[in-house]
Amino acid sequence: MTNKSSRLVFNWEVSKLSGNIKAHGVLDVPPQNLVSISAPFGGFVKSTELLQGMRVKKGQIIVTLEHPDYIQLQQDYVDSKSQLEFLEQEYNRQLDLSKENVNALKSLQQAKSNYLGTKARVQGLKAKLKLVNIDPTEIENGEIKTSIGIYSPIDGFVAQVNVNLGMHVNPTDIMFRIVDTDHVHAEAQVFEKDIPKLKIGQVARITLSNETKERLAKVYLIGKEITPERTVRVHCHLEGEDSNLIPNTYFSAIIETGSNAVMALPENAIANFEGKHFLFVEKDATKHIYQLLDITTGASDNGFVEISVDGDILDKVKDKIVIKGTFELLNVLKNVEE
Repeated sequence: MTNKSSRLVFNWEVSKLSGNIKAHGVLDVPPQNLVSISAPFGGFVKSTELLQGMRVKKGQIIVTLEHPDYIQLQQDYVDSKSQLEFLEQEYNRQLDLSKENVNALKSLQQAKSNYLGTKARVQGLKAKLKLVNIDPTEIENGEIKTSIGIYSPIDGFVAQVNVNLGMHVNPTDIMFRIVDTDHVHAEAQVFEKDIPKLKIGQVARITLSNETKERLAKVYLIGKEITPERTVRVHCHLEGEDSNLIPNTYFSAIIETGSNAVMALPENAIANFEGKHFLFVEKDATKHIYQLLDITTGASDNGFVEISVDGDILDKVKDKIVIKGTFELLNVLKNVEE
């Protein structure tokens, strides 16, 4: 291929490129900082004052439920508790008689079975009462409650409210979501090709979608699974806690990977033709003959692009690479192809 242009310049550069990784993602919280509140047993919403965005304290009552089953559960416990006292006495009596060989072994076994069975039932009912925050001791003193309270297990903010007064909820229904924003972190998505550049401790400069200033973070964990979008999740810890941050806020990020000495040329020296990257190499200066050299590009920074090619051919042609006039040569090439 020939060209009559006399404006071609040949040069070679070895540059230090930053190779920073561009990423995006959303703010998130650890699993222990996000709580879904459900009812251990079904019931009707009697009262709640929660609204989205309200702050709640650990141990604060967030909703009151009522249902006839709560009353029945307490009655069953009282009845079983009374039976247990009688069956325990009967078992001890049969045990004493067996020591004197007065009663039959069958009577002792039956008394033992009744006692242990009722004892297990009492323990089970007591566990159910604790699930709905009812103190068994109060029931034993004759206090039967018609409603139960559900309490917040953490400090945080109300993220979701899915109930209203009089609504019936099932154990599988999520009534509220409470989030603790004291430990918000950044979950970045990094493309597969950039994974080898990632290291624990690298600095990430994060810009939230609703802000213009940059926030600093550090790479804390690197995921081990590639998503269908060919990305990997990178867990970053923000410098300085900010409880005003909102989970699921979108952000863009630049992860600093440091500078590396690489073979680089100005962007203008690289020709893009039929989906591939090429360099023009001078073969004959007097006849203006040039050759296409197939290359692979890498990181780019400040107008320079990292390049690589198989073998040591770059060392042989480093003084013959065209870095100006490539656009003209590319047009000539296209005309020849046509």
